[in-house]
Amino acid sequence: MTSSHESKKQELPPTAWAVLGLLSFPGERTGYELKKWADSSLRFFYWSPAISQIYAELRRLEELGYAASVRSGPEEARAKRRYAITDAGRGALAGWAADTGEAGPPVLKHGLLLRIWLGHLAEPERLRAMVGEHLERTRGELAAVREAIEHASGVPEWTFPTLALRWSERQHLAELELAEALLTDLDGLAGAPAKPVRQADGDAPTPG
Repeated sequence: MTSSHESKKQELPPTAWAVLGLLSFPGERTGYELKKWADSSLRFFYWSPAISQIYAELRRLEELGYAASVRSGPEEARAKRRYAITDAGRGALAGWAADTGEAGPPVLKHGLLLRIWLGHLAEPERLRAMVGEHLERTRGELAAVREAIEHASGVPEWTFPTLALRWSERQHLAELELAEALLTDLDGLAGAPAKPVRQADGDAPTPG
């Protein structure tokens, strides 16, 4: 591998490794099939890249020699390009996956909590409605996770993806518990006597 390729390898974003990871399982897949798989697995614990981003990463991986593609023949009504991981790609992916120093902390961007944080600008009933909508959406996601677990269970090649999905199931259950507790907290505020408004002195509401 040239020094230029080595430099590009070091600069690969996590999404590129995730796409290469999808290719590390047996079989060849189209970009569309990779997107469907990401939607039924990766999105439950990482995220699902857009189809355009998947194709962009596939082109990058091919350039690095980590993936290879073949175009379907005339027997298919619509030409398709199928991708597979190369030996070089598998070796690079194994090295990246084993490097715990690159994992980094989990990143939480909770849109609902951002609105709760700004609750002094919203009507209490609207806040409760947003939490209720979040609960409903989370229950739907939990059902999808469990469906994915059922689909993957018993397939030897999907043993470790199944572990990730089980973690996601527990995470969604915890999210439901947290949201129910948040509703209780909001109810407590509704029943509390109003406090006089005090002008802030300019300091942050938390230490530091």
